[in-house]
Amino acid sequence: MILSIGEILADMVGEKGKDETLTFKAFVGGAPFNVAVNAKQAGAKVGFVSRVGKDVIGRFCVQEAEKFGLDCLNLQQDDERNTTIAFVTLKDGERDFAFNRHDTADYNIAFDEIDFEKYKDLNIIHLGSLMLSEDTGKALALEIAKKAKELGVKLSFDLNFRTDIFGDFERAKKAYKPYIECADILKFSDDELRLYTGIEDIDTAIKSVARENQLITITLGSKGSMYYYNGKKGTVSTEEKVKPVDTTGAGDAFFGTFLANIEGKEYSEQNIITAMEKANKAGARATQFLGAIKL
Repeated sequence: MILSIGEILADMVGEKGKDETLTFKAFVGGAPFNVAVNAKQAGAKVGFVSRVGKDVIGRFCVQEAEKFGLDCLNLQQDDERNTTIAFVTLKDGERDFAFNRHDTADYNIAFDEIDFEKYKDLNIIHLGSLMLSEDTGKALALEIAKKAKELGVKLSFDLNFRTDIFGDFERAKKAYKPYIECADILKFSDDELRLYTGIEDIDTAIKSVARENQLITITLGSKGSMYYYNGKKGTVSTEEKVKPVDTTGAGDAFFGTFLANIEGKEYSEQNIITAMEKANKAGARATQFLGAIKL
């Protein structure tokens, strides 16, 4: 089983009308939730933990989340805080984010309300990174990382940098660093890896962060993806050349599918490449519709 922990939110995707007005349509999203859904759709047994407010957006997220048939869905209810909203505008399929996220529910998940015993045959805990922008979320992430080690399961982490959340990348880098170092499975985009390391050459950048027995994946957009594991590396090109409609959630589709196909398997070159081939296809497909996920 894969257990994903982090934010669920409403992606409000904007579209300009002929009269230049901007209208928004709500889609359920949030990177850790997207990862969970894609892992489930790729055949894994999946649990998801998050927190929403008792507001209209929270009710929307709960109703939508229940449609995806996750094996364990734990959406805590917050009496005091609202649910996070991300406003997304698109230009040629590329995204621009603006978050409504001041003291919202997503990074206030109550760790003591997570019953880890109900997640049977747990192999991977996937940790969302947006919670690291707040002290409460940092404390939560630390507890989750400790729990993964205690349970003897692999910790998965996706950098997932958002300018609107962290502002200054140096602040974000300081928050990410402990999880970059302790995670067993890591995902960067090529741009995020360059930002994090300050190194332009991808091979050199990977080697600067890699540690023993750590599996690193790097998404390369239309060029596919790369992996690095114990000195072995490779690039897996994508077979599907597509014109993106909306790139929201493409990286999450890649990573959720990758985790589902590498879970419980030896990290042999063939197993990694097979998982990445499937992940590349999932990432490409995710750009062909509005919103991050679909039934």
